[in-house]
Amino acid sequence: MDITIHSAFLPHDDPEASLAFYRDTLGFEVRNDVGYGGMRWITVGPADQPGTSIVLYPPAADPGVTEEERRTIAEMMAKGTYGIITLATADLDGTFARLKAGAAEVVQEPTEQPYGIRDCAFRDPAGNMIRINELR
Repeated sequence: MDITIHSAFLPHDDPEASLAFYRDTLGFEVRNDVGYGGMRWITVGPADQPGTSIVLYPPAADPGVTEEERRTIAEMMAKGTYGIITLATADLDGTFARLKAGAAEVVQEPTEQPYGIRDCAFRDPAGNMIRINELR
């Protein structure tokens, strides 16, 4: 089989803050920005990987989610336990410095993990955990 990852979805609660983080701080290009019914879906991704995207979506968009579930999602987002994505870079220290200078919320500085990788972690404006692995 020839299967690739096309897109991953992360929730947002402030489209402008999320757009600024992914575009201006992480340096991703904006591929799509669609509004509907007062909500907004923003698709971003690395310029050199046109086939792989992150869709930043409003979690309230799913009509099958109950009000209680919406509250739970909002609580989990606020704690940073709802969405997570792992990115990778050959220059972990440089990437960390750039993100920290861009006022991203640092969760963990670059660390050699006991399971064999070196990584760091941030939260995006919606509370999603962004782990960044060092490519070796």
